[in-house]
Amino acid sequence: MSLPLMPKATAVWLIDKTALTFEQIADFCGMHPLEIQAIADGEVAQGINGYDPVANKQITAEDISRCEADATARLKLLPPSDQHPKKSKGGRYTPVAKRNDRPDAIAYLLRNYPHLTDAQVIKLLGTTKDTIQKIRDRSHWNSSNIKPRDPVIVGLCKQSDLNDAVAAANDRLARDGVTPPPPPMPSEAA
Repeated sequence: MSLPLMPKATAVWLIDKTALTFEQIADFCGMHPLEIQAIADGEVAQGINGYDPVANKQITAEDISRCEADATARLKLLPPSDQHPKKSKGGRYTPVAKRNDRPDAIAYLLRNYPHLTDAQVIKLLGTTKDTIQKIRDRSHWNSSNIKPRDPVIVGLCKQSDLNDAVAAANDRLARDGVTPPPPPMPSEAA
């Protein structure tokens, strides 16, 4: 049985804001009805701020209304996929050992996916616009040693993130009426 996030704070909110029975709240929060009664009496959970399960998409207001009307009904926790939508990851930490590989990955993306925007490269590799520009115009301090290498193989990004960025760039080009370039050949990817 899955429980709501912060069950005791959720119980405090349900006691204060709803007309649910102690048994209904106890069943939903995974607590004993006597503990819910103690919270309502102010003997337990003093100083705990209530946690709104409706605003945090753990239950619906309709479900609360349904249970308030029928004392035998029980609240149903929404599935976890509805609770927290997946957030896309932005720039992330690159270990010191892989930082020297970043210019190689930038050069690879600039050569094989020239239609990617600087912002997309920054998001994929966690670099800066200044570094991208220096690699593009060959004024990077280490430009003589930069060899384009696939950022997925190097370990700087996931293949799915790269595919998503390329698809978004292709969609942008299609909206602008420009034909997207073909994907790089496997021999070029090495």
